[in-house]
Amino acid sequence: MDLFWAVGYEAATLEDLQAAMGGIAPPSFYAAFGSKERLFWEVVELYRATVGSGPAQALAGHATARDAVEAMLREAALSFCTPGKPRGCLLVSGAMTCSRASQGVHDLLLQLRRLAPEAIRQRLERGVADGDLPPTLDLDPIVSFYATVLYGLAVRARDGAEDASLMAAVGGAMAAWEALITSLDSSSVTSNAVEE
Repeated sequence: MDLFWAVGYEAATLEDLQAAMGGIAPPSFYAAFGSKERLFWEVVELYRATVGSGPAQALAGHATARDAVEAMLREAALSFCTPGKPRGCLLVSGAMTCSRASQGVHDLLLQLRRLAPEAIRQRLERGVADGDLPPTLDLDPIVSFYATVLYGLAVRARDGAEDASLMAAVGGAMAAWEALITSLDSSSVTSNAVEE
């Protein structure tokens, strides 16, 4: 997992993978995994069940939508900078661009990256249902903003940003929460227009 996470799908050679698995011979590698792509799929599932589970649990585990989104971003930032592990996110950096031969890997990761905005949307919808957020709120821009922040943190971590810098970015993103909620609530916009 760490090898794919560190160098990406295409850059990880069979020789590198064999060495990372204790010098396994090619016949044993193919008998165990079938192909490099199938091994990568297993790695992605392991990543999602371990490293990637923290942000998802944080998003689901807080009373308010705001607290949930902030906890998700903070948990993600920490996971992107874990000492002794590759930096960033396997789902973001594993195969952003691929040759045609690796299109299946690219498409798999694209599908998985689309799950985060959907999870954010579901948590915001729960906030609306709970009365935590206004029922007339336009969720699309909020989902887009916080999903972009989430994946932007992964890219910044990959580029070497320290966790303090990522946490400062999370703080800035959460400072925008009230302004986003107010500006995107259609009842707020209508009432302001009536007052004017």
